[in-house]
Amino acid sequence: MGLQWWHLRNKIRKRKDLIYMLDVPHDQIARNKMLEEHNDRSRDTYQNDIRCKKLCSEATIPTRSHAHDAGWDLYASENCTIRPSNSQLVKTDIAMAIPKGHVGLIWPRSGLATKSGVDVFAGVVDSGYRGGVGVCLYNSGRVGLVIKKGDRIAQILFQEVPNMTMLEVDELDESNRGSDGFGSTGS
Repeated sequence: MGLQWWHLRNKIRKRKDLIYMLDVPHDQIARNKMLEEHNDRSRDTYQNDIRCKKLCSEATIPTRSHAHDAGWDLYASENCTIRPSNSQLVKTDIAMAIPKGHVGLIWPRSGLATKSGVDVFAGVVDSGYRGGVGVCLYNSGRVGLVIKKGDRIAQILFQEVPNMTMLEVDELDESNRGSDGFGSTGS
């Protein structure tokens, strides 16, 4: 019987998922489980941190006016003037490490948009990008827009992005809207 048990034990040891059952005491399994749960919580906390680096000493790290605001203000790191009906890429001289599974979306600041007619173009910062963040501002106003170093020029919002795949199909399933496009829901 002893030789048969030894032979069976060696066969089971080759399966890593069963090693715990034979060699690790139950209290050690519980300790390991608690440690794994703690590490998972630590990773979740880290997932909520955006690491930000100044690319020059005059750069300003993004800020929020209130703790629960959705957007973080982005600051110009250069002086410039944007002529009417023109756009310009304005440097912030910051770089970010946005966590995997998230994206930074650059939006206009409501005050600049309503008072000066400033909009933001091209506002996606992917999680893998580590270069300087620039803001493409468009001046829809009738006068030149003067931007000074340190001005709040836009805001960045961070959102989780689901991991999806693109599948080519011959037919799409039906929906209420169908293929009705622009203006199809009324004015």
